[in-house]
Amino acid sequence: MRYAFIEAHRPEFSNRAMCRVLMVHFSGFYAWLKEPLSRRAQEDARQTDLIQQAWSDSGKIYGYRKLHDDLRDAGETCCENRVARLARLAGVAAQIGYRRRPGRYGGKPAVVASNTLDRQFEVDTPDTVCLTVMLCITCR
Repeated sequence: MRYAFIEAHRPEFSNRAMCRVLMVHFSGFYAWLKEPLSRRAQEDARQTDLIQQAWSDSGKIYGYRKLHDDLRDAGETCCENRVARLARLAGVAAQIGYRRRPGRYGGKPAVVASNTLDRQFEVDTPDTVCLTVMLCITCR
């Protein structure tokens, strides 16, 4: 980050003065200019891409343990702690539990029957009006 600051402000100040103020050695700055990312950083970037690919292939469900297993199955040599660190930095996290789908859950909605009796329970002939499936009114 300091090297990037020095790079951004090179036209305004001298390199050695900024290196002295920011307490970095000027040879380190020039080495950074030649190759900005270290081999470890390049390897981290490559493995982060693999982690994100494995995570999206799993439906964005896997955590770092299963992602580590996937990388090992693919032939990568990596530590579980490194996978956890790279996954955390990339925003990859396990899905804990599952959300229920919105909508109805089982069965059919209740259907309200029309009020054909209109609370007139007295009938002229027997077996003409049923109140329920099991009970029929037989009056007189």
